[in-house]
Amino acid sequence: MTYLDEAQVEIAAIDYFRELGYEYVHGPEIAPDGQSPEREDYDRVVLIGRLKDALFRINPDVPTEAIDEAIRKVTRPDSPSLIVNNRAFHRMLTDGVDVSWRCEEGERYGKIWLIDVENPDNNHCLVVNQFTVIENLSAGQAGKKNRRPDVVVFVNGLPLAVIELKNPTKDIDERDPKKGLRPAYNQIQTYKADIPSLFVYNELLVISDGFAALAGTLTSGWDRFMPWRTIDGQTLAPLASVQLEVLVKGIFERQRFLDYVLHFITFEDNGKEIAKKAAAYHQYWAVNKAVNCTVEASRPEGDRRIGVVWHTQGSGKSLSMAFYAGKIIKHPAMENPTIVVITDRNDLDDQLFGTFSVNSELLRQKPVQAESREHLKDLLRVASGGVVFTTLQKFEGGDALSLRQNIVVIADEAHRSHYGFRAKFNKNTGEVCNGPVKTDIPQIDCRFART
Repeated sequence: MTYLDEAQVEIAAIDYFRELGYEYVHGPEIAPDGQSPEREDYDRVVLIGRLKDALFRINPDVPTEAIDEAIRKVTRPDSPSLIVNNRAFHRMLTDGVDVSWRCEEGERYGKIWLIDVENPDNNHCLVVNQFTVIENLSAGQAGKKNRRPDVVVFVNGLPLAVIELKNPTKDIDERDPKKGLRPAYNQIQTYKADIPSLFVYNELLVISDGFAALAGTLTSGWDRFMPWRTIDGQTLAPLASVQLEVLVKGIFERQRFLDYVLHFITFEDNGKEIAKKAAAYHQYWAVNKAVNCTVEASRPEGDRRIGVVWHTQGSGKSLSMAFYAGKIIKHPAMENPTIVVITDRNDLDDQLFGTFSVNSELLRQKPVQAESREHLKDLLRVASGGVVFTTLQKFEGGDALSLRQNIVVIADEAHRSHYGFRAKFNKNTGEVCNGPVKTDIPQIDCRFART
């Protein structure tokens, strides 16, 4: 298949979305001066009518004033920093919008949910091309900037993804397949500077020349835009595949995209800067398989053994563990579990603890390092919740550390040492063992994942 210009690449991208069940609208039609306007002005990037309709569908038991308050909070960011506003919006997307309203009993407080997690079909997915944004520049600058991103993906009226497309016949270099995508990446950086209001709501950025395609986040540098190599998570797409089609159908399938946005995006905050990160394809599929295995293993009839995830060096193991822990913590079947991360060395314990600490929002809590066996026992005396880091040596000898059922143990570098060592965690969870893997335990392979 050969495309001659950007317009045909754009048509192909839109067709992929339509195959996934997205509604399609041409941007000029819903512009303020269009045939069916859905925006009051060109600097308004949220489709308010669609958002309001969705919030009433998703939150049927709250009054109009609460819906209106939620919309005000969503559409009025209060920081001069784009990444701070983006982080605040992401928190509203995942945790709901806190609102209050008056009723006969007095003041009531609750949450307005922007996305229907329990019924994905209750959300409205829309793809728009040629979406013009005209924005006033910041203080000290003159005039306005007029920009028109190629494709914008909306969920419930919120612009969650931007796709920038370039002509596939330009800048082709067989030695560097990504080279032709650099102009699209540079264009995204220009958009962020000139029309930042669009990116307050952004969860994913995609660049493509119609064949190659890469995805990244608001803070991703050029080297952090990555391909998506599978649609179904079972087989890798052939290298000759149209990568834009693989990426769109692999990420933006409607239920999958919501899952990805809600559970596989994190803001690493080290106190000095914020880095927004999103899961690579192998992390997404491995974590979801591990979560399913965890739920099955923890059922009353389950054997308490979750499985093993194999990784290639450099494939993002620590972040995969954080995504896994975050999703397990939120899973209703796990009843707010305690996560225990076991390593065999203090330096590895510190390394993983650092990764989990800067991603604490993903976990909804601050992780804690056990200083001794007694401290570990104290940390496990809670009824639920908690993310605890410990070294394997603290399990040697003594009585059971806990008799609770909802404790999930993650052992890192389990193959490396302590072969034959057995430590009973409690009488129901079985053994924490760094010996050879039993073949009847589920295997999740991420060794193909180096990109």
